[in-house]
Amino acid sequence: MSVTVIYGSDGGTTRSVASRIAKRLEAKTVDIKSARPADLEGCSLLVLGVPTYGDGTLQADWEDNIETLRSARLANKKVAIFGLGDQETYPESFVDAMGILYDEVVELGAEVVGATDTDDYSYVTSFAERDGKFVGLAIDEDTQSSKTGKRIASWVAQLV
Repeated sequence: MSVTVIYGSDGGTTRSVASRIAKRLEAKTVDIKSARPADLEGCSLLVLGVPTYGDGTLQADWEDNIETLRSARLANKKVAIFGLGDQETYPESFVDAMGILYDEVVELGAEVVGATDTDDYSYVTSFAERDGKFVGLAIDEDTQSSKTGKRIASWVAQLV
């Protein structure tokens, strides 16, 4: 299985999580700033990583390069999404950006895989929660970093 992890990161936390996921999946990583549609299309599993900013917006690099995603041919492509957020500081928009990317790839015809339970998180609402599950892997490096390794391992096992 060929896997590509595309991520956006300002402070480096999402890049670090992307690297950890890529290592487990033997995948290449590409920053969304330098990604081309071919990077998104040329794999059997596409993994997208995005932090949520403030009140639930996309990270700036994703926002600036969203057309790269929109111009990729993703119909029937398996896509998994992970999102970073802070459930204590932003409990009403926890990992919302993950939900934004989910809607984008679903509109392009992708098959989203890797939904996870919302158990063991403490937030009010999330745009990434659909039918009682997160649309992908929710990571909170601010308040639950000790759980990240186990969450990544479990999620990657689900994907493969």
